[in-house]
Amino acid sequence: MAKRGGYPGGMMPGNMNNLMKQAQRMQKQMEETQAELEAKEYETSAGGGVVKVKINGQKEITEITIDQEVVDPDDVEMLQDLIMAAVNEAIRMQADDEKEQLGKITGGMGGGLGGLF
Repeated sequence: MAKRGGYPGGMMPGNMNNLMKQAQRMQKQMEETQAELEAKEYETSAGGGVVKVKINGQKEITEITIDQEVVDPDDVEMLQDLIMAAVNEAIRMQADDEKEQLGKITGGMGGGLGGLF
């Protein structure tokens, strides 16, 4: 049987152009959102607020505040645990925010459209 003319996969040129424009808009939105996320700051605390940590959107620690009352030379481990808990929570907050914001753009497609971006 002879092969009919047409486009692979049945996609018309107009549809392909629309798809490319939509992909370009989505990429621009993702770049803008990523820049906004990188400019954000996230703050969290541990131990009822005795240890506070701030990180930026690039997951860099920008500030650590420790109340003097929690500094016990005989229990350095507790202070280390509080700092680690606060840092990890700040990182989780940033990651969750990033996932949520980028998910709004990609519609939950996994933040990459199969590696197109």
